[in-house]
Amino acid sequence: MQNSLKTSSRKEYHIALFKPIATMYWLIFKHMSAKTTTTIAIIGRPNVGKSSLFNRLIGKKYAVTSDIAGTTRDRLFHNYDCQGYNTILIDTGGLEYQKKENIEADVQSQARLALNEADIIIFVVDNMEELTKNDFTAADILRKSRKEILLVANKCENLDKKEETYHYYELGFDKPILISAIHNKGITELEEAIAKKLKKLKISKRKQKSDSALCNICIIGKPNAGKSSLVNALFGAEKVIVSDIPGTTRDTIDTEITYNEKRYNLIDTAGLRRRGHIEQGIEKYSSLRGISAIERSDVVALLIDGEAGISKQDCHIAEFALEEKKGLLLVINKIDLFKEGEEKRNELIWNLKYKFAFVPWAPVIFISTKNKKNIREILTLSEKIMGERKKRIPTPELNKFLQKIMMRHKPASTNIKKPKFMYGSQVDINPPKFLLFFKNAKNLHFSYPRYLENEIRKEYGFNGTAINLSFRNQVSKYSQN
Repeated sequence: MQNSLKTSSRKEYHIALFKPIATMYWLIFKHMSAKTTTTIAIIGRPNVGKSSLFNRLIGKKYAVTSDIAGTTRDRLFHNYDCQGYNTILIDTGGLEYQKKENIEADVQSQARLALNEADIIIFVVDNMEELTKNDFTAADILRKSRKEILLVANKCENLDKKEETYHYYELGFDKPILISAIHNKGITELEEAIAKKLKKLKISKRKQKSDSALCNICIIGKPNAGKSSLVNALFGAEKVIVSDIPGTTRDTIDTEITYNEKRYNLIDTAGLRRRGHIEQGIEKYSSLRGISAIERSDVVALLIDGEAGISKQDCHIAEFALEEKKGLLLVINKIDLFKEGEEKRNELIWNLKYKFAFVPWAPVIFISTKNKKNIREILTLSEKIMGERKKRIPTPELNKFLQKIMMRHKPASTNIKKPKFMYGSQVDINPPKFLLFFKNAKNLHFSYPRYLENEIRKEYGFNGTAINLSFRNQVSKYSQN
């Protein structure tokens, strides 16, 4: 009897010990199984219209499209809201299974990485051509992956006519969804099919989180300055293709990372060459994407090849950031190749002060993407610049300061009617924007805004960011209309 009581008490003890552990694992399993986001990859051989479909689904021209096979090289990521489901859509380079070299081999590896990461795969084939060996090889791999597959036949412009689809069953999937990505046909049916797959995976609907806390850093520079290498070094994985061949990157690639509990979106861009050297076609559109990336960024990290030195094009790129009133960070790369050591560094610093005299407020850092030296400093400085961009000066304090500096140096005039300062206010942040009212504002000398900006920076900082000074004419209330 006593032995049975001991045995039962021992069981109760083990159950009591095991229960919280089992509960913990059950909660972890429940949390993992109730995913709120999922990844959808668009896979297919080259030139079947994957990028056109990617642009159609996200609702904007994000990926570069061309009739030339192999235009897309990197994986492109973008948030995609499919009937209330918050997902991430991936565009990939074309899958080919013959032996490739150099960049093309990297394209294939990027496509296979997307295949491994995805929960749902949209397998795209070209309705205008016969099925190829690459289509069948890809289909075999996709079936073995045990992922949720949607077979999509693109370039079905004549959807009103009954299409012959029986040959698609040879790939081993369900009935194909017939679409025309360019003409926006069949997209609704495709999104309904995607939503069914998401429901099957028990993905819950949710509203997309605000990205107000996200710092967007545009990494830009001349071709072969090391932009993609920098993104990979910061991310810690082969996120984008790296090659010694200039012009490898064609699209803008967004990569979100977290560092010191802060979120950053790294925007890798195509190298910007001088306007006269940009070729028509794919390179032209890639350059336009780079300029567009500056517009949607908060901080522009201008990557300069330290071995090649500072060129006029580097200054032109900085002007793009200045025109858009962005934060600016001058990043000197490849310091591991410096042979003269400190002498080379001092020479570069002197050239920076001379050639970038129009942005003396821009911080400068020296890095090596190869050795991963000082690369985290880019994130730290970008966070500080974001703080400067969000700085706000109270109106009474600002006016008191403006009155003081204008008494020290009165507004210069280009006319007999001299301008007279009335009042000013900071009307916006990110970027900081100041609105100053003058009588006869149009007569202000062109050098006076520069004086005001320099004095404001001496007093309040705004290091690393452009500021916007606007001047408006103050009309007297007694003046006639």
